[in-house]
Amino acid sequence: MGQQDSLRLFGEEEVFVKGRHLVTIFHNEENLYTVVRIRVDETNDTYDEKEAVVTGNFPRIHEEETYTFYGKFQEHPKFGLQFHAKHFKKEIPQTKQGIVHYLSSDLFKGIGRKTAEKIVDHLGENAISLILENPTALDDVENLPPDKAKTIHDTLTEHQGLEKVMIALNDLGFGPQISMKIYQEYKEQALEIMQKNPYKLVEAIEGIGFTRADELGAKLGITGNHPDRIKAGCLYTLEQTCIQEGHVYLEAEELITSVKALLEKSQNIPIEYSDISSQVISLEEEGKIIGEGTKAYIPSLYFSEKGIVTNIEKMLQQDQYEDQFPQSEFLLALGALEERLEVQYAPSQRQAIETALMSPMLLLTGGPGTGKTTVIKGIVELYAELHGCSLDPKDYRDEPFPVLLTAPTGRAAKRMTESTGLPAMTIHRMLGWNGQSGFQTDEEKSIEGKLLIVDEMSMVDTWLAHQLFKSLPDDIQVILVGDEDQLPSVGPGQVLKDLLASEAVPTVRLTDIYRQEEGSSIIELAHHMKKGNIPDDITKPQKDRSFIPCRSGQIPEVVKKVVENAKKKGYSARDVQVLAPMYRGPAGINALNELLQEIFNSNPDGTRKEITFGDIKYRIGDKVLQLVNQPENNVFNGDIGEVVSIFYAKENTEKQDMVIVSYEGNEVTYTRQDLNQLTHAYCCSIHKSQGSEFPIVILPVVKSYYRMLRRNLLYTAITRSKQSLILCGEVEAFQLGVRREDDVKRKTTLIENLTTIHRKSEPVETTKNVPIEEELMNVDPMIGMENVTPYDFMKDA
Repeated sequence: MGQQDSLRLFGEEEVFVKGRHLVTIFHNEENLYTVVRIRVDETNDTYDEKEAVVTGNFPRIHEEETYTFYGKFQEHPKFGLQFHAKHFKKEIPQTKQGIVHYLSSDLFKGIGRKTAEKIVDHLGENAISLILENPTALDDVENLPPDKAKTIHDTLTEHQGLEKVMIALNDLGFGPQISMKIYQEYKEQALEIMQKNPYKLVEAIEGIGFTRADELGAKLGITGNHPDRIKAGCLYTLEQTCIQEGHVYLEAEELITSVKALLEKSQNIPIEYSDISSQVISLEEEGKIIGEGTKAYIPSLYFSEKGIVTNIEKMLQQDQYEDQFPQSEFLLALGALEERLEVQYAPSQRQAIETALMSPMLLLTGGPGTGKTTVIKGIVELYAELHGCSLDPKDYRDEPFPVLLTAPTGRAAKRMTESTGLPAMTIHRMLGWNGQSGFQTDEEKSIEGKLLIVDEMSMVDTWLAHQLFKSLPDDIQVILVGDEDQLPSVGPGQVLKDLLASEAVPTVRLTDIYRQEEGSSIIELAHHMKKGNIPDDITKPQKDRSFIPCRSGQIPEVVKKVVENAKKKGYSARDVQVLAPMYRGPAGINALNELLQEIFNSNPDGTRKEITFGDIKYRIGDKVLQLVNQPENNVFNGDIGEVVSIFYAKENTEKQDMVIVSYEGNEVTYTRQDLNQLTHAYCCSIHKSQGSEFPIVILPVVKSYYRMLRRNLLYTAITRSKQSLILCGEVEAFQLGVRREDDVKRKTTLIENLTTIHRKSEPVETTKNVPIEEELMNVDPMIGMENVTPYDFMKDA
């Protein structure tokens, strides 16, 4: 394709720059973001420099080769004028000398100059076109081995295929990043696959949803009740609903109704229920949906639930723990421990410690102030005493440490370390999570240890619980700790709640409040909220909490006043955490973060280093939040860190902006394209705060949050506070939220599967499992702080 052809294809207005590659400044193999410098040979822009910097998403550019890039010149605030390429093409040499040079380059492994000359002598200056059109064109080249001929053809096909795919995808409206993802998945077959079934993109390519694929399908004539369209709608609806609402399955009737609404909204063409039902059955036959009775599952969630049950059942069948220590030996050791730690365990705490040590598995639950941390420490200490083992990790050089402490987040793991003095880690890290290739641990490679304690179990979803339980050795004792009244996991399922409800696992509920003896009105408030009410004195200032009445529009000013006074009293951004349930609006997370950054880390004269990414300015000293798991750097979703350094591109050999964030001493480097993994953490969502505690928590509650206000959300928020809680907003909104239970009841089958463990030895009335296809045929077609109180923060210093 010549230059003029390219311009006709994309429109005369498209700007191009053509030139020879000089140096690659940066190339990221994962997202293919690339920065190169080229010597400019030709352009249809007014640009008149001899060299240009080109940025975009494309595979590694080969040295000394000539490329044409299509896009536009843009002024970068720090790096000056750059050409931002949307797509590109590699120019094939037209002269004999150029073709010989091309075929003998590093691109074609094992092809030297002499071989290249033979090919050109035999095929002429049209050699490359002839090889692309006919693989057998190289058969008659003297002394050219078949494997080398195949290498030449395959390499040319791959590189020309990339060009064709990128051009076509650009024409279809896909950006360069998504286009490269599509090409990486399907290579030169991408266009053929997309033309046959564009809905495959929904399953295979992250970032492409059903609506985008449906637009493409419509362009290709795939509309209405086409089977591929309906199947994609079914899979998309099932997966998105389960992930967004926390379900493990959907009822077939609900699935079909939702799919019908999706398909008809997208193309405004009526779809019959029977057409959807038949495609659900087809998906079940293909193994892409698991059907059980009237329930439709994503396979990974179905097998995860089954795996949890299987592994818990196997664990509970162990009987070596029940009589391993005489009661007298246990009581003697417990008494000695109480004396050494100078504590007196309550009856329920003693029961928890004894059950934990005499059972293969224990569920330990209770609200704030009920002594869960005290019990955990007691279990660990008494385990070591009764088993005669050391709790000093230095004594275990040639064998694994017997006690494993773990939690879903790094902050919760750190709290376990602080309370026990023993090492703790995240569940992901313990299981060997490495990001792209998943978990390293499996049934053949179990984690090693004798006692496992998992804290904040309410945050563990079905997928993670399955990975955890299937990785446990047969002889390990497990204690699962959590507060059943907190928010459920972000991911599908409600594992802790279901385990408790099943009564299949030995359970101890701690109900006595011990911290209330210290006069904690926060603990008192939390336990009122668990029952669905709030104390009569909610607006009366207490020594550790207060309620500042105000309207939604006044929230920013009230928060500002409280935080400024806290800062004057010596509190830092690390001590003060503002929590909010929504991101947008004047009282939302985004607006409050901007306000709080100016209080804690302003830059009025512009002399401090800062980097702008989107709407956020990052400065040294900023409190930031990690948004995705990054196991290779031991930093995970929800971790809070501090920006400790900023390097501009001109200051480092990488020639790009870099932000260094410290997570409790673990420093992680972010380049500009990685900054979408971060956000400010002065104010964060209540979900992101799970597993953490802060000296001061400020919680705005107003009616504009209505959609998010519910009891477990507010309960989770107030129990993040260690010393002081400042509520601000509308009392009526707070009362409404406390009375309102979670209106989305998660659909899981863990309880009914777990309760069968109890019935193994009893006669059970069995019912025939009706396949989903039979159920679908019956679907109704007509279904439709010390000496400081929170109130002090409102006083002028």
